Amino acid sequence: MKTKVFALSLVLAVFAARARAADTSSPKENVFATVPLGVQLSIKMIGPYTQDADLQIICLFKHKNSGDTYQGAAKATDEHLNGLLSGLRNRGEFAGELGETILFTPPKDSIPAKRFMVIGLGDETTLSLDSLRVVGRIAAREAVRLKAKHVAWAPVIRDEGNSTIEVGLGDRTFTEQFLSAYDTEKRLQAQELEPKFNIESLTIEAGPAYFDSAVKQVGEGIDSVSAELGHRDTTPYCSATK
Repeated sequence: MKTKVFALSLVLAVFAARARAADTSSPKENVFATVPLGVQLSIKMIGPYTQDADLQIICLFKHKNSGDTYQGAAKATDEHLNGLLSGLRNRGEFAGELGETILFTPPKDSIPAKRFMVIGLGDETTLSLDSLRVVGRIAAREAVRLKAKHVAWAPVIRDEGNSTIEVGLGDRTFTEQFLSAYDTEKRLQAQELEPKFNIESLTIEAGPAYFDSAVKQVGEGIDSVSAELGHRDTTPYCSATK
Protein backbone atom coordinates (compact mmCIF):
# COMPACT_ATOMS: atom_id res chain seq x y z
CA MET A 1 0.00 0.00 0.00
CA LYS A 2 2.78 2.40 0.94
CA THR A 3 4.51 1.64 -2.37
CA LYS A 4 1.35 2.57 -4.33
CA VAL A 5 0.94 5.82 -2.38
CA PHE A 6 4.56 6.72 -3.02
CA ALA A 7 4.23 5.98 -6.74
CA LEU A 8 1.08 8.09 -7.00
CA SER A 9 2.79 10.96 -5.16
CA LEU A 10 5.73 10.71 -7.53
CA VAL A 11 3.46 10.86 -10.60
CA LEU A 12 1.62 13.90 -9.23
CA ALA A 13 4.93 15.61 -8.49
CA VAL A 14 6.07 15.07 -12.08
CA PHE A 15 2.84 16.51 -13.47
CA ALA A 16 3.13 19.53 -11.16
CA ALA A 17 6.73 20.12 -12.26
CA ARG A 18 5.71 19.98 -15.92
CA ALA A 19 2.87 22.42 -15.29
CA ARG A 20 5.25 24.86 -13.61
CA ALA A 21 7.67 24.54 -16.53
CA ALA A 22 4.88 25.27 -18.99
CA ASP A 23 3.80 28.34 -17.02
CA THR A 24 7.33 29.77 -17.06
CA SER A 25 8.14 29.02 -20.71
CA SER A 26 9.24 32.00 -22.78
CA PRO A 27 6.66 33.64 -25.10
CA LYS A 28 7.02 32.92 -28.81
CA GLU A 29 9.41 35.41 -30.38
CA ASN A 30 10.98 36.02 -33.77
CA VAL A 31 14.27 37.90 -33.60
CA PHE A 32 15.34 39.34 -36.94
CA ALA A 33 18.86 38.58 -38.14
CA THR A 34 19.26 42.05 -39.64
CA VAL A 35 20.15 44.66 -37.00
CA PRO A 36 19.62 48.06 -38.64
CA LEU A 37 21.38 50.97 -36.91
CA GLY A 38 22.35 48.56 -34.13
CA VAL A 39 18.71 48.02 -33.07
CA GLN A 40 17.73 44.41 -32.40
CA LEU A 41 14.17 44.05 -33.69
CA SER A 42 11.76 41.28 -32.76
CA ILE A 43 8.12 40.27 -32.91
CA LYS A 44 6.98 38.80 -29.63
CA MET A 45 3.74 37.11 -28.66
CA ILE A 46 3.27 39.05 -25.45
CA GLY A 47 1.11 41.82 -24.06
CA PRO A 48 2.19 45.34 -23.09
CA TYR A 49 1.42 44.53 -19.47
CA THR A 50 3.97 41.69 -19.25
CA GLN A 51 6.94 42.88 -21.37
CA ASP A 52 9.99 44.16 -19.51
CA ALA A 53 11.14 47.39 -21.20
CA ASP A 54 12.67 50.76 -20.44
CA LEU A 55 9.79 52.29 -22.37
CA GLN A 56 6.51 50.57 -23.22
CA ILE A 57 4.40 52.36 -25.85
CA ILE A 58 0.80 51.81 -26.91
CA CYS A 59 -1.64 53.79 -29.05
CA LEU A 60 -5.15 54.94 -28.17
CA PHE A 61 -7.85 56.59 -30.23
CA LYS A 62 -9.34 59.95 -29.42
CA HIS A 63 -11.62 59.66 -26.41
CA LYS A 64 -15.31 59.20 -27.15
CA ASN A 65 -17.85 60.66 -24.75
CA SER A 66 -20.07 57.68 -25.53
CA GLY A 67 -17.39 55.38 -24.13
CA ASP A 68 -14.07 53.92 -25.27
CA THR A 69 -13.65 50.32 -26.38
CA TYR A 70 -11.35 48.10 -24.29
CA GLN A 71 -10.87 44.52 -25.39
CA GLY A 72 -8.06 41.98 -25.13
CA ALA A 73 -4.68 43.60 -24.45
CA ALA A 74 -6.17 47.10 -24.13
CA LYS A 75 -8.52 45.95 -21.39
CA ALA A 76 -5.89 43.84 -19.64
CA THR A 77 -3.35 46.66 -19.72
CA ASP A 78 -5.81 49.13 -18.19
CA GLU A 79 -6.65 46.59 -15.50
CA HIS A 80 -2.98 45.93 -14.71
CA LEU A 81 -2.46 49.70 -14.45
CA ASN A 82 -5.34 49.89 -11.97
CA GLY A 83 -7.59 51.85 -14.34
CA LEU A 84 -5.03 54.57 -15.07
CA LEU A 85 -5.67 54.67 -18.82
CA SER A 86 -9.45 54.86 -18.58
CA GLY A 87 -9.17 57.34 -15.72
CA LEU A 88 -7.08 59.78 -17.75
CA ARG A 89 -9.37 59.47 -20.77
CA ASN A 90 -12.68 59.68 -18.92
CA ARG A 91 -11.57 62.85 -17.15
CA GLY A 92 -10.58 64.45 -20.45
CA GLU A 93 -6.95 64.73 -19.37
CA PHE A 94 -5.68 62.65 -22.28
CA ALA A 95 -7.74 63.42 -25.36
CA GLY A 96 -5.86 61.12 -27.74
CA GLU A 97 -5.42 63.57 -30.60
CA LEU A 98 -3.06 62.31 -33.31
CA GLY A 99 0.49 62.65 -32.03
CA GLU A 100 -0.51 63.63 -28.50
CA THR A 101 1.59 61.86 -25.88
CA ILE A 102 1.45 61.18 -22.20
CA LEU A 103 4.22 59.56 -20.18
CA PHE A 104 4.03 58.04 -16.72
CA THR A 105 5.73 55.62 -14.37
CA PRO A 106 3.53 52.53 -13.89
CA PRO A 107 2.12 52.05 -10.38
CA LYS A 108 4.31 49.97 -8.10
CA ASP A 109 4.05 46.20 -8.70
CA SER A 110 1.71 46.68 -11.68
CA ILE A 111 3.68 45.92 -14.88
CA PRO A 112 7.39 45.29 -15.62
CA ALA A 113 7.97 48.33 -17.88
CA LYS A 114 9.91 51.14 -16.22
CA ARG A 115 8.00 53.88 -18.06
CA PHE A 116 4.82 53.86 -20.11
CA MET A 117 3.86 56.14 -22.98
CA VAL A 118 0.56 56.50 -24.79
CA ILE A 119 0.54 58.09 -28.26
CA GLY A 120 -2.77 59.33 -29.62
CA LEU A 121 -4.13 58.04 -32.91
CA GLY A 122 -6.72 60.76 -33.34
CA ASP A 123 -10.34 60.18 -34.33
CA GLU A 124 -11.00 56.52 -35.09
CA THR A 125 -12.72 57.36 -38.36
CA THR A 126 -9.57 59.00 -39.73
CA LEU A 127 -7.16 56.14 -38.95
CA SER A 128 -4.73 55.46 -41.80
CA LEU A 129 -1.18 54.30 -42.41
CA ASP A 130 -0.17 57.95 -42.18
CA SER A 131 -1.37 57.90 -38.57
CA LEU A 132 1.04 55.07 -37.82
CA ARG A 133 3.83 56.86 -39.66
CA VAL A 134 3.41 59.76 -37.24
CA VAL A 135 3.39 57.36 -34.29
CA GLY A 136 6.57 55.61 -35.48
CA ARG A 137 8.51 58.85 -35.75
CA ILE A 138 7.33 60.08 -32.37
CA ALA A 139 8.21 56.76 -30.73
CA ALA A 140 11.81 56.84 -31.97
CA ARG A 141 12.42 60.47 -31.01
CA GLU A 142 10.85 60.05 -27.59
CA ALA A 143 12.88 56.91 -26.94
CA VAL A 144 16.07 58.85 -27.66
CA ARG A 145 14.96 61.83 -25.58
CA LEU A 146 14.11 59.56 -22.64
CA LYS A 147 17.30 57.50 -23.03
CA ALA A 148 15.30 54.28 -23.35
CA LYS A 149 17.60 51.48 -24.53
CA HIS A 150 14.91 48.82 -24.69
CA VAL A 151 11.63 49.87 -26.29
CA ALA A 152 8.41 47.89 -26.74
CA TRP A 153 5.36 48.80 -28.80
CA ALA A 154 1.85 47.41 -29.04
CA PRO A 155 -0.63 49.12 -31.37
CA VAL A 156 -3.70 47.63 -29.55
CA ILE A 157 -5.80 48.94 -32.45
CA ARG A 158 -7.67 45.63 -32.84
CA ASP A 159 -8.23 45.63 -29.09
CA GLU A 160 -10.05 48.94 -29.42
CA GLY A 161 -12.46 47.34 -31.87
CA ASN A 162 -10.96 48.69 -35.09
CA SER A 163 -9.95 46.53 -38.06
CA THR A 164 -9.26 49.25 -40.66
CA ILE A 165 -5.56 48.39 -41.04
CA GLU A 166 -4.15 44.88 -41.44
CA VAL A 167 -2.02 44.32 -38.35
CA GLY A 168 1.15 43.17 -40.10
CA LEU A 169 1.05 46.13 -42.48
CA GLY A 170 0.53 48.50 -39.57
CA ASP A 171 3.51 47.01 -37.73
CA ARG A 172 5.65 47.34 -40.85
CA THR A 173 4.65 50.98 -41.33
CA PHE A 174 5.46 51.82 -37.71
CA THR A 175 8.83 50.04 -37.89
CA GLU A 176 9.91 51.75 -41.10
CA GLN A 177 9.19 55.19 -39.69
CA PHE A 178 10.76 54.34 -36.32
CA LEU A 179 14.01 53.37 -38.03
CA SER A 180 13.89 56.34 -40.39
CA ALA A 181 13.49 58.79 -37.51
CA TYR A 182 16.17 57.03 -35.48
CA ASP A 183 18.55 57.26 -38.42
CA THR A 184 18.10 61.04 -38.35
CA GLU A 185 18.82 61.04 -34.62
CA LYS A 186 22.04 59.10 -35.20
CA ARG A 187 23.11 61.52 -37.92
CA LEU A 188 22.50 64.46 -35.57
CA GLN A 189 24.59 62.70 -32.94
CA ALA A 190 27.41 62.05 -35.41
CA GLN A 191 27.49 65.76 -36.21
CA GLU A 192 27.55 66.60 -32.46
CA LEU A 193 24.12 68.22 -32.68
CA GLU A 194 22.69 66.13 -29.85
CA PRO A 195 24.10 63.86 -27.10
CA LYS A 196 25.09 60.36 -28.16
CA PHE A 197 22.68 57.57 -27.25
CA ASN A 198 21.89 54.12 -28.64
CA ILE A 199 18.57 52.33 -28.73
CA GLU A 200 19.46 48.66 -28.36
CA SER A 201 16.17 46.87 -29.01
CA LEU A 202 12.63 47.34 -30.28
CA THR A 203 10.07 44.67 -29.45
CA ILE A 204 6.81 44.71 -31.38
CA GLU A 205 4.10 42.92 -29.45
CA ALA A 206 1.59 40.85 -31.42
CA GLY A 207 -1.26 38.52 -30.58
CA PRO A 208 -1.34 34.88 -31.78
CA ALA A 209 -3.64 35.63 -34.72
CA TYR A 210 -1.34 38.33 -36.10
CA PHE A 211 2.13 37.01 -35.24
CA ASP A 212 3.00 35.41 -38.59
CA SER A 213 1.82 38.38 -40.63
CA ALA A 214 3.80 40.74 -38.40
CA VAL A 215 6.97 38.65 -38.83
CA LYS A 216 6.61 38.59 -42.60
CA GLN A 217 5.74 42.22 -43.15
CA VAL A 218 8.10 43.74 -40.58
CA GLY A 219 10.92 41.67 -42.08
CA GLU A 220 10.13 43.08 -45.51
CA GLY A 221 9.93 46.56 -44.01
CA ILE A 222 13.36 46.23 -42.40
CA ASP A 223 14.90 45.32 -45.76
CA SER A 224 13.08 48.14 -47.55
CA VAL A 225 13.92 50.92 -45.12
CA SER A 226 17.54 49.74 -44.75
CA ALA A 227 18.01 50.11 -48.50
CA GLU A 228 16.32 53.51 -48.46
CA LEU A 229 18.49 54.83 -45.62
CA GLY A 230 21.58 53.80 -47.54
CA HIS A 231 20.72 56.38 -50.20
CA ARG A 232 20.15 59.31 -47.86
CA ASP A 233 22.04 62.56 -48.30
CA THR A 234 25.16 62.41 -46.11
CA THR A 235 26.15 66.07 -46.24
CA PRO A 236 26.06 67.89 -42.86
CA TYR A 237 22.79 69.48 -41.81
CA CYS A 238 24.53 72.75 -40.94
CA SER A 239 26.97 74.76 -42.97
CA ALA A 240 30.51 75.01 -41.60
CA THR A 241 31.01 77.57 -38.82
CA LYS A 242 32.90 80.62 -39.98
